[in-house]
Amino acid sequence: MNGEHERFISEEEELERIRAKKLSELREKKQEMTDGPVHVTDSSFNDVVKKHSLALIDFWAPWCGPCRALAPTIEELNKEYAGRVFVGKLNVDENPKTAECFDVSSIPTMLIMKNGEEVDRIVGCVQKKYIEAALRKHLE
Repeated sequence: MNGEHERFISEEEELERIRAKKLSELREKKQEMTDGPVHVTDSSFNDVVKKHSLALIDFWAPWCGPCRALAPTIEELNKEYAGRVFVGKLNVDENPKTAECFDVSSIPTMLIMKNGEEVDRIVGCVQKKYIEAALRKHLE
């Protein structure tokens, strides 16, 4: 019985260790998603979209008026969809390779990436409800 008791305690400790690790990962992910959209670069893009099952990437530039007008909406979406959708921003002037790879010729352009693949694209400064409808379609 003593051996069984020790095995039970070690299994319980292992479960507690796993729970603590998972909780820490979830807190990190939520913190990452609620601090504001993450700045994505040419070098980080592939890792980011593969790491997150659903991502909204805003292709923008600082000189673009419609991009600046859309920025508060992107911030709101980041907060409202925290933990469910990764929200990132990619400056096309600083990261032309990714923009070229995805044939982004007009900004703002938002790509919705699911499991590393583009599943939707929204071009222009659109109302929040249109972006949300596209996100909901891919969350289901």
